[in-house]
Amino acid sequence: MSRTIRFVDQTLRDGQQSWWGMRMPAAISLALSQDLDSAGYDELDIAGSSLFEIQVRHCKEDPWENLRLLSAAMPKTKLRAGTRSNGIVTFNLTPDAVMDLWVQRLAANGIRALWIYDGLFNIDKIARLSKVARAAGCEAVPTMLFSSSPYHTDAYYAERAKELAALDVDGIEIEDASGVLTPERTRSLCKVVKKAIGKKRLELHFHNNTGLAPLNYLEGLEQGADTIHTASRPLANGVAHPSTEAMLRNIECKGWKSNVDLAVVERVSAKLKAIAEQEGLVIGQPAEYDLFHYEHQLPGGMTGTLKNQLKDRGIETSLPAILEEIATIRHELGYPVMATPFSQLIGTQAVMNLMTPGERYKFAPDEIITYVLGHYGKPVAPLDQNAKDRILSTPRAKDFLNWTPPQPSIAELRKDFGNVSDDELILRLLVPEKEISAMRAAGPPKRDYVIRGNKSGPVALIEKLMSQPMGNHIEFENADFSISLGRNGA
Repeated sequence: MSRTIRFVDQTLRDGQQSWWGMRMPAAISLALSQDLDSAGYDELDIAGSSLFEIQVRHCKEDPWENLRLLSAAMPKTKLRAGTRSNGIVTFNLTPDAVMDLWVQRLAANGIRALWIYDGLFNIDKIARLSKVARAAGCEAVPTMLFSSSPYHTDAYYAERAKELAALDVDGIEIEDASGVLTPERTRSLCKVVKKAIGKKRLELHFHNNTGLAPLNYLEGLEQGADTIHTASRPLANGVAHPSTEAMLRNIECKGWKSNVDLAVVERVSAKLKAIAEQEGLVIGQPAEYDLFHYEHQLPGGMTGTLKNQLKDRGIETSLPAILEEIATIRHELGYPVMATPFSQLIGTQAVMNLMTPGERYKFAPDEIITYVLGHYGKPVAPLDQNAKDRILSTPRAKDFLNWTPPQPSIAELRKDFGNVSDDELILRLLVPEKEISAMRAAGPPKRDYVIRGNKSGPVALIEKLMSQPMGNHIEFENADFSISLGRNGA
């Protein structure tokens, strides 16, 4: 019997995060929305707290308004967002009450599915947020972040999967944000995870950093997974996901089918290619196999963001040295999964260490200190004692030795921000007030985007006629429109 494979599209979220650093304005998203909504995807992933922050800071747009616009523009397809179990504000820990409100407001603004992740598997927090999501009318899909280390074994993931599947959730997702799975490991991993979760849906979200993700998807599907995450080709491959176009062909070769319309997907890709050329943006390219990638395991989403940040500061040539230091820190800090927030925290620490040659860990971000003290959860592996001692001997560390993460209520937070709406409260917690003021001063987000290199219909016909030799007057008419053109003086 032929299987129907589910597809979750990542073009507007992880695809553009990986290649364009999350800086896609609403007008471009809306220019793609009608086709994405009609393509036949099972879900469209479009939102996350990092994306919200970038939309305010760089696009000068209200992300809540953008979400409402996209929700109205794509009524046929279930919209998805992602969240950590314990944080939305920068990379620090966020009070439980704010996390609950964040999920509720995403649902109120059009989101109908949440993938919830925690690199250290704080099951109690994942369970609470899953319950909040379900109560708000959303699917809840806890996500296991994959890491390649001596401690992240198949048995480890099978036990975590069993714990997550016991919750009131709709499915389990395996995310390989760093793209470090191999076909052999995918086969063994998906086999034990599927056995652990039983009839619950198993989703695969793999980045293509080493070029192996398409094959890994096929291996995972063979072991019982039923959903894969892909992106339109101009925002796929490399640090992003396999392209939808390629995976549609691959599953067809396996005798499987999907509900996705390849012709519509190709139309989206044609628009994205034209937009990239028009805006001077990079187009996704396949990655060469790089064995060193398995050491630093920098994830796809952070790769695009880090490159943009280094370029903004004129230090993009320092990337190789930063990757070397990231690999070292990852081992020293107990192999945290290289995904938000740990990839960003380790990346920040790497830059700090390189700024103080010979004095590694002379300075440490607050989040690294609180991680070492166990406030993010229990690391999967022991920390290097020398690195731990250096971090806890910094002057700043003394302020956290007797600290516990605060848990203010929403009512208590409102004392600082006044009687603002829930959406506004979330924004003010995410982004400094001056950034929000600059966003407001820029006015409402633009809704229209003209793709000059992708014209069709009447506009294309007019330009073609005007470029041709002709007499003084020409007329064209069909059932939909008529054109009458004349030269000056005719």
